Amino acid sequence: MTRKMEEQIAHLTRTVEELSDVIARQEKDITTLNRRVHMLMQREGQRDAEQTGGVVMGDERPPHY
Repeated sequence: MTRKMEEQIAHLTRTVEELSDVIARQEKDITTLNRRVHMLMQREGQRDAEQTGGVVMGDERPPHY
């Protein structure tokens, strides 16, 4: 193999390793974000289930404004 080809292979190998690390971090982040979204959806579902209908107090705007 020529020196130039060896350098290209080394560069490509390094790039693939770096991309693999990026993908691994993104997978971890996506898993964390999915868990948080699920938790927030559960909390909001509980909040909706516990609501008995709000009463507007003073100059407070109703939620549809």
